[in-house]
Amino acid sequence: MSEAQRVGQLLMVDCPTTGVAAATATAIQTYHVGSVILDGTTYQGVTATKAVTTRLQGLAPASVKLLVSTDQEGGLVQRLRGSGFSTIPSALTQGTWYHGTLWSKAVTWAQQLHAAGVNVNLAPVVDTVPPGDTDNPPIGDLDREFGHYPTTVIPHGDAFVRGMAEGGVDATAKHFPGLGRVTGNTDTTSGVRDTITGPNDPYLEPFQSAVQAHVPFVMMSTAIYTRIDSAHPAAFSSTIVTGILRQRFGFAGVVISDDLGAAKQVSGYSVGSRAVDFIRAGGDLVLTVDAGQAGAMTAALLQAASASSSFRALVDASALRVLTAKSALGLLH
Repeated sequence: MSEAQRVGQLLMVDCPTTGVAAATATAIQTYHVGSVILDGTTYQGVTATKAVTTRLQGLAPASVKLLVSTDQEGGLVQRLRGSGFSTIPSALTQGTWYHGTLWSKAVTWAQQLHAAGVNVNLAPVVDTVPPGDTDNPPIGDLDREFGHYPTTVIPHGDAFVRGMAEGGVDATAKHFPGLGRVTGNTDTTSGVRDTITGPNDPYLEPFQSAVQAHVPFVMMSTAIYTRIDSAHPAAFSSTIVTGILRQRFGFAGVVISDDLGAAKQVSGYSVGSRAVDFIRAGGDLVLTVDAGQAGAMTAALLQAASASSSFRALVDASALRVLTAKSALGLLH
């Protein structure tokens, strides 16, 4: 691969669930972008979604196909609906089920995604919302957590991860190191901080367990964790991405960012620096819900790789991790 093609493997851009947007097509064909997220809720069912993903894959090179992801958690966060898709209850409800039941259900949900051409599910949420917390906009207010104690979250998160794998879809544990204790939503608010979670916090254990359950992807939060690294959002923190997730937890899979495109939390950073800072911290796959940013992010990554051999090595290592995940999914030919 050329340097530009390797950089393209480090980007995931949005595509409407109902059709391929021009900006998405340009990102894939001009900037070699290798992954997409189906964004927005559709009720058109499996067959119509499969038509969208087939068209997307037709834009990619024959030798390296796309990671196609979506948010299929359940409850209020289920992007793909309609004929052929189950109505998935919220994670809070899933957390009341026997682990084996959740595993079995997750296998079915994964098979439905697979039939629609989706190979990565940006779920499960393994954040823990403390008991009695009534002001947690990103997770608790939407019932996205499996429960209020890590001991509940751990087995249910692991069952979801393993069920997805059995059904042929890669799961994503999110949002490391946890959004269950924040009082702002990073998508719509800037300055979101967690002042409680420490580097050895029990609330990190569901992520560590997901790693041990061989989850292929881990998504980074963009909140700031003042007791771990008060100077950087988690996605831009080498202390959190490399130090804790990679080195301490032993995660060797793909580290994906939460949205770095439209999220208010990162609005103070230039578009290009968001991509560079994430890769420099140890991340692999830059997610933006604005496909029009692909050019700026690509240019910044290429410039940084040209200026620094150590950064170029990070780009190569991340591209290899993404391609390894693709290979396991049968996307390399």
